[in-house]
Amino acid sequence: MSTEFLDLPQLISAGGTVRLPGSKSISNRVLLLAALAEGTTEVRDLLASDDTERMLDALQTLGVGVASLGGESWTITGCGGHFPVRQAELFLGNAGTAFRPLTAALALAGGDYVLKGVARMHERPIGDLVDGLRQLGADISYLGNEGFPPLQLKPAAIQPGGVVKVRGDVSSQFLTGLLMALPLTGETVAVDVVGELISKPYIEITLAIMARFGVVVERDGWQRFTVKAGSRYVSPGTIYVEGDASSASYFLALGAIGGGPVRVEGVGSESIQGDVKFAEALAQMGAVITTGPNWMEARAPQGGLVAVDLDCNHIPDAAMTLATAALFARGATTLRNIASWRVKETDRIAAMATELRKLGADVEEGADYIRVTPASLQPAAIDTYDDHRMAMCFSLAAFGTPLRINDPKCVGKTFPDYFACFAGVSKAAPVIAIDGPSASGKGTVAARVAAALGYDYLDSGALYRLTALAAQKSGVDWADESGVAAIATRLDVEFTAGDIRLNGELVGDSIRTEEISAGASKVAALPAVRDALLFRQRTFNRAPGLIGDGRDMGSVVFPQAPLKVFLTASAEARAERRYKQLIEKGFSANLADLLLDLQQRDERDSQRSVAPLRQEADAKLLDTTGLTIEQAVNQVLAWSKEAM
Repeated sequence: MSTEFLDLPQLISAGGTVRLPGSKSISNRVLLLAALAEGTTEVRDLLASDDTERMLDALQTLGVGVASLGGESWTITGCGGHFPVRQAELFLGNAGTAFRPLTAALALAGGDYVLKGVARMHERPIGDLVDGLRQLGADISYLGNEGFPPLQLKPAAIQPGGVVKVRGDVSSQFLTGLLMALPLTGETVAVDVVGELISKPYIEITLAIMARFGVVVERDGWQRFTVKAGSRYVSPGTIYVEGDASSASYFLALGAIGGGPVRVEGVGSESIQGDVKFAEALAQMGAVITTGPNWMEARAPQGGLVAVDLDCNHIPDAAMTLATAALFARGATTLRNIASWRVKETDRIAAMATELRKLGADVEEGADYIRVTPASLQPAAIDTYDDHRMAMCFSLAAFGTPLRINDPKCVGKTFPDYFACFAGVSKAAPVIAIDGPSASGKGTVAARVAAALGYDYLDSGALYRLTALAAQKSGVDWADESGVAAIATRLDVEFTAGDIRLNGELVGDSIRTEEISAGASKVAALPAVRDALLFRQRTFNRAPGLIGDGRDMGSVVFPQAPLKVFLTASAEARAERRYKQLIEKGFSANLADLLLDLQQRDERDSQRSVAPLRQEADAKLLDTTGLTIEQAVNQVLAWSKEAM
C-alpha cells in the first residue's frame, strides 16, 4: 500500500454539477468487442483509468490496431476474431473487467497466452469461468493455485453443439466473459446458469453492447443464454461510452447527505447500466431524486435520511455507497445479497465493516449482508485496500468527522479526478490560519476571533508544548525522535474555554514555562513528531469552523485555508509582553534574557529544515507592535468577512 494519504476536513454542505467519467464496465466491453469485430470502431468518451489502460495495452500486445484521437476518443481496428499475435504474456494488474473477458476470448482464439496480474488478482477466483471454457474444449492450466490466476492458455479444440454450465452466484463477469467469447467458436452454444445469477444488470450491459456489435443473444429468462452459429461481431462505426453509474452514486449520496442539489451528467433515465437504480435506493432513504435522459440529481430530505433494509443484487457496486450513507440515516441499514463483494478488488464486506467500525459505527457482517447502525463519528485513518470504491465511498464520511484516506490514488482505477470533483461540489468547515513568531500575540488574537465567530480554537503551539510535557513526565528525552513521536501519536488533549487538559489534568500553566517552551521548539523540529501531530491538528477542522494558530498553520497544516494571517511584532515588544505575562502569573523573569531567547528562537525557527517559520505568499501580514489586542482582532474579523 502507498504511504500517501489525503486528509479531509469535516464538510458542511454540498451542491453543484459533476460530469462523470465513462463507465469502466462499458469501456472494457466495448474495447474488446471492437477488437474482435470486423471493421474500425471509433470509441468516444472512453474511461481513462488503470483498468482501461490494461485492456488497451493488452490489445496492442495482441496486435490490434489502437490509436488515440485525443481526449477520451480512440479508434480500434478490429481483427475479425483472429488476433495477429498468437503467443504473448499479458499483465492485467487488478483489472477484473479486463482479465475475465480476455481469458475467455483468448482461450478460444487459437493462440498460446499467459495471463497474469497483481497479487490480489491472483486471489480472485476464476475457476468457474475456466470450467465453463473447458466444457467448450479450451486448454487452460493454472500456473499457481488451482482455481485462481495466473493462467496458461493453449489453442482450444472446439466441441460443436455444446451446452455450457456456469455458476451464477460468484461473479457475473464469468457469464459475461463466456457470452462475449462464444461467437469465436463458430458454433451454436447455450450457456445454462447454475443457481441464482448475481449482478444481473451487468449481464444486461453485456447483452446490449453485444447487440450493438451485431450479435443478438437468445435468452430464456436468467437461466439460459444461446449464441447462434455464424454469429460475428461487426463494427457499429462510432460508439459512445456512458458515464459510470457506479461513480454517480457517490455524488448523488453527497447531495442527499450534504443538502444539494448535486447533479451528475452522463447517466440518466435512458442508461443501460443497472447501477442507475441506486437513485431509487437513495429515494427509499428519503432523498429527493430527479432525473433526465442523461442526468440525475439528488437533494437532502427534510428531517434527514432514514435506514433501509434492501436486496442489493441489482446494484452490487453502487450498494457500497449505501453503507457509508447509512452513517447519516436514522436506524440500522441492512444491505443484503451482496456476496459478490467478497471477490472484488478486496473482500469488500470485511473491509467495509473494519473501516466503518474505525469511525465508531456498530457493524454486523455476514456471508452476504452487512448491517450498519450509525453513531457519533470519530476521526480515523481509513485504509483503502488498493480498492478504488473503498476510497470514494468513505469520502462521504467527512460529513460527520475529519478523516484521512490512505492511498487515495487507488481511485485511478476508475475515476482519477475523483477527489478534485469531490472538492468542487462540497464545502469544508472554514479555517483561519494565524501564524507568527513566539509572543507575537497570535494565541490571544486567535482565541478571541474564535469566540467572536463561534468557531473552535486550536493552539498548535500548545500541542507541541503538551508533547514536550508528556515526554518529560514519561522520562523520554526531547531528542529521542521515535520516543517523542510515539507519545505524540497517543496524546490525549482537550481544549476548553480558557483551559487545556492533558490526560484529563489541567496543564495550561505548566506548559507555559520557559523550560517547556524550549522543549516544544526542540520536539517541533523532529520530522517524526510533526508527522504524528499533523493529522491530530487537522482533526480540529470541524463544523462550524476553526481558528488555528501556530508557526505552520498556513504552510503545512491547513495550506488550503481561505484566510491566512501572519501576525508579528518587534522582538522588543514581544519580549515585554512575555515578561508581563510571566510576572502576572507569579514567575520570575528577566527582560534582557527574554529578548535574547526570543531572538535566538526566531533564528532557530526560521532556519529549521522542517516547516520553517515564514510568511506564506497568500497570507496577510499583521504587525501588532503598535496595535491593541482589540484592534488586531477587529482586523482579522474584517478580513474573515472578505474571505468567507
